[in-house]
Amino acid sequence: MMNNNLTPNAYFQRKTLQSLGLLAFRAAMGSAFVLHGLMKIPAATTWMGDAVPGALQAAAAYSELLGGAALALGFLTPLASLALIGVMSGALFLHHLPSGDPFVGMPGKGSYELALAYLAGAALFLLNSPGKFSLDYLLLKALKSSVSGNTQASLQV
Repeated sequence: MMNNNLTPNAYFQRKTLQSLGLLAFRAAMGSAFVLHGLMKIPAATTWMGDAVPGALQAAAAYSELLGGAALALGFLTPLASLALIGVMSGALFLHHLPSGDPFVGMPGKGSYELALAYLAGAALFLLNSPGKFSLDYLLLKALKSSVSGNTQASLQV
């Protein structure tokens, strides 16, 4: 017997308007991460100086680039969200908070509001879904169709 929890609507938003809002948010946030990552890739192991090991700097740069692209497309969204949560947690706890940055700073000064907003956005997609307008939705729908088709074929044999 097939588990009904595998249905796309068990995980994804059912309403089109909600899914459009999630698409807009994913596209904006994912694009921002892609651009941030692209700027860091040429110096992937040195963009933070000597304070952080080069391998961790590269992991952060590629997490922004690939995690941002995956988020924008709604592809492997929970994994992309975890990667981006890791990067933003690092930004908060290794840079902004130790530097004494305020939540909202004066123009041109450091603050941690954007890092916290990105962290909250990534948590939203980790704990919810990317919506119906995502590759995750299409893949799960195709998987459900494939599983249903295989079940029907085996019953007819």
